[in-house]
Parts: sequence; C-alpha cells; structure tokens
Amino acid sequence: MSSHREAPEISKDPVADNTDVYAFVSPDKPDTVTLIANFIPFQNPYGGPNFYEFGDDVLYQIHVSNGADGRADISYQFRFHAEIRNKKTFLYNTGPITSIKDSTWNRPQYYSVTRVENGRSRILARNLRVPPVNIGPRSTPDYTKLAGEAIQTIGPNRKVFAGQRADGFFADLGSIFDLGTLRPFQLAHLIPSAAAMGVNGLQAQNVHTIALQVPITDLTRDGKRPQDVLDPKAVIGVYASASRRQSKLLDGLGLARWHGPYRQVSRLGNPLFNEVIVPMAEKDKWNARAPKDDKAFAEYVTKPELAGLLPVLYPGVFPKLAAYKKPRADLAAILLTGIPKGVVPGFQNYTGPVQADMLRLNVAVPPSKAPDPLGLVAGDAAGFPNGRRVFDDVVTVELRAVAGLTIPLVDPSFTPDAAAGAIKDGTSNTNSDYLTKFPYLGTPAGGYQTKPGIPAVS
Repeated sequence: MSSHREAPEISKDPVADNTDVYAFVSPDKPDTVTLIANFIPFQNPYGGPNFYEFGDDVLYQIHVSNGADGRADISYQFRFHAEIRNKKTFLYNTGPITSIKDSTWNRPQYYSVTRVENGRSRILARNLRVPPVNIGPRSTPDYTKLAGEAIQTIGPNRKVFAGQRADGFFADLGSIFDLGTLRPFQLAHLIPSAAAMGVNGLQAQNVHTIALQVPITDLTRDGKRPQDVLDPKAVIGVYASASRRQSKLLDGLGLARWHGPYRQVSRLGNPLFNEVIVPMAEKDKWNARAPKDDKAFAEYVTKPELAGLLPVLYPGVFPKLAAYKKPRADLAAILLTGIPKGVVPGFQNYTGPVQADMLRLNVAVPPSKAPDPLGLVAGDAAGFPNGRRVFDDVVTVELRAVAGLTIPLVDPSFTPDAAAGAIKDGTSNTNSDYLTKFPYLGTPAGGYQTKPGIPAVS
C-alpha cells in the first residue's frame, strides 16, 4: 500500500511499479503545482552492490487531464539510461561521491523529459542527472548536497527531480493484511487482542521519485490561473503510469531486449484504489487500462468489499454501515468523478460524469496556512481528496470514508456509526521529515546507517 505490490504481475516487476502519486499547489510557490510519482517499492537502503535505479527499459509518465473525458491532455514522459564507467569492477562507487558529476560513481544515470500535449511532443530537457542512492557516510558523505544538485531547472518557474527519496507513505501493513486488523481497535476484532499503537510498515524504506513543479498555467484548459474555486476549469485530474515495450527477448549474453510499441503495465491515481477496491482477478487488467475506461470497475467502488468486511471483522461496531444497502455514491464522487458543487460548501473538484480513477486537484484552492493531514474531511480543502500532499494521512481518510463517514454528504438521512469518525490504523511518518520545499519528500535512509529489523514469529 498505497500501491506497493498491488497486483500479481506488477509485484514481479518492481522497477515499473507505481507506489504513490501526489498533486498539490506548491505551499512555497502557490502559482505552481507539484506533481510527484513514486516507483520501485520497499527499497532496503543497504541493497547493494546493485543498488536501485530507474528502469532504462521503462517509459515513466505523469498525466494531466483538464477536459471532462478522463483522457490525458498533457503527459510528461521520463526516459532513463545508465552508464558503466569502469567495466572491470563490481563496485557501484570506487570512492566517496561528493558531487553527482564525480567519476567515483561507477554507474551514473541520466534522463530526458518530454512534454506531450494533444499528440504534439516537445523535449524539455536531455541528459539530466539522477543522484546516486544514499549508500552511507563514506560513499555519500553529504547526501543532502547530492540530492540538491539533482534539482534541475527546465524553464521559467519549472523544476524537475528524479532520484531516491524516503517513502512518505505510512501504513500498518503487517496488521492490515492480517485479516483487517487495526491495532488501536483490535480488542474489538473478531479475533481480539489488546489495543496497541500502529506499526509503520514503510519505516526505513526508500522509493524512487519523479517530481515536477510547473506553473498552474501549464496545466489548465485555457492556460490561465483560475481564481474561482467553483470554476470548472480550475480542476485537473492527475495520474501516473509505467509502460514497457510489447515483446521481450533474451539474447545470447543473457540480456533482455525489448521490441515493439509501449504497453502500460502499471498506473495509479487515488491511493489504495487497485490495492483495496479492485478484486485480485482483475488487478492486472486494471493496471493495463486507461482511467477513461474505469466505468468497468465502478461496481467495486459503489459496493466496496471492505465496507462489507468491517461489520464482520468488528462485530457490533458498525451496525449502521451493515444495514446500509444503497450504492456508495459518496465513494463514487470522491474516487471516480470528483465532488460536485453543493456537496461541500464553497468547494468542488468535479471533472464531469466520466468515471475515471484520478487525483482531482482544484488549483484555485490556495495552500493551507494550517494544514491538517486529514485534508478535506477535517475542513482543510487543500488536502486529500483535493489532490494529495506528501503528508496527508490517506489511510485514515479512506478508512473513515469506507466506514460511512462521508455517506451523509450525499445521503443526509444516514447517520454514521460512532466508530466511523475514529477508525485509523494508528501510524504516522517514521521516516525522515518531509521537506518544506521541492521535492518535499524526505532524505532517503542510508545503507550504512540503517539497522535491519528483528523478525518475530510469535
């Protein structure tokens, strides 16, 4: 989770696996939007000598829809290539790396950025440098400096970064996948045990991040910066994808050669969509589809399996949720169409009737001066599900929504169970602190500095 190993096939191909997508009006530059797509889940910081890197054979994209049809009107494409400087050594680095240009880094990686709008492509930059991973104090003695060197300017008020960061997502993976246990509430579970604090399953884990910061005017339908929150043109949809060429052949040297057109193998908009909503037998199909075709999966949103499981796993805790038999129009609005005018006073992020899983961001909503990680449900309209900031507690928000907290927005006759407003997995970010400026995700855990955990079997 949020989309780490979410489908059978992509779990075997982590270099192409989307883990999280973020989209928000930049708090320190409110005339811009920051778009972030993470890939390569569950990175052990000490995973050498072949440390993690972007796939040279993967097409990574961040898509923006500013129409009403769920289609990508603007796509930013990222293509990577690695080089080996000394082919006679197994070492990732042959000495300290004090600059991303140092020759002591034996396997540097570079990338290009291309903007595609309505079928027309424009290369924005070539041969941009990726920083090395955070190896340790001898190999990467000043990692903050190295990462800073990799923040590239690709035009007026436009920045890009691609490289390793701390995983900003947090969730109690070990507990949730053990029959839906939420440690703070496990005394009420069907198989009870004493309540406990949540355990962040992403602690000390890194990801590879593609982050892009561009003017709002680059993304809107008419090229203007909207000021009215209720203006339909103020809303954009965002999702990311990874694609591979259609055919793979192994040559006589044991190397893979890819041929043919690109085919999408992974995508992500809203957190937890494929992970928790789509049935296992359809997860790989969902990954290969475009959001505009998500009507085929709408039944799993309007009648989510988890909403039926909560009353069973927590007997007597969710009687009102158990009795509610109407289609979940609240979840359909949050995840598939955006929230129309009149549901939340003074707010909307509706993109039209086409059902498509995308983050929907109303760019006319300014950054919050007192941000709340629970976002819109806590009265902070600058947070999830209005886009998604790196610190938003999306697990709690979506758990509470599935538990019925948001049903009254579309069905005032329903009163949620008391537990719906309290349910959570009890975790918070336990990795390095989020940054207050681009690229916002924290410094990745270092290989030398990180201590492996102690497995427990009882």
